[in-house]
Amino acid sequence: MLKHVSKVRVRYADTDQMKVVYHGRYFEYFEQARGDMLRGLGLPYAEIERQGVLIVVIEAFAKYKKSLTYDDLLEIETTVREAPVAKIRIEYRVFREGDPDPFVEGYTVHSFLNAATGRPTRAPAQLIQLIEEALNVPGQRRA
Repeated sequence: MLKHVSKVRVRYADTDQMKVVYHGRYFEYFEQARGDMLRGLGLPYAEIERQGVLIVVIEAFAKYKKSLTYDDLLEIETTVREAPVAKIRIEYRVFREGDPDPFVEGYTVHSFLNAATGRPTRAPAQLIQLIEEALNVPGQRRA
């Protein structure tokens, strides 16, 4: 399993009138953590796009367990359990720093598109290789 942890500070602008993180903001946190994970693997989004491949969200889910508030320091754990082919599923758990229980859990599923044609394509070979290498490392590898 490939794991990566990103840290994010909750900004005032991330909260709603009830002074908790607005529910839609978590998908932005997921996006940031996903980008951090790819960068940690050595293949940032920008490089994938330069290769002519777009990664698009085709499914997104979040389960809210507890509320987070302004200035909380979040640890977003990103997990990939299998190498992509035509799709990739990325799981997320959002913790408040120092708290052992997740406040939010979710996932996104992405497909790969040829940037020139907009048609589905396979995941870039380099991405498949990097994730396969991470998955084959004994124990837990962090990107």
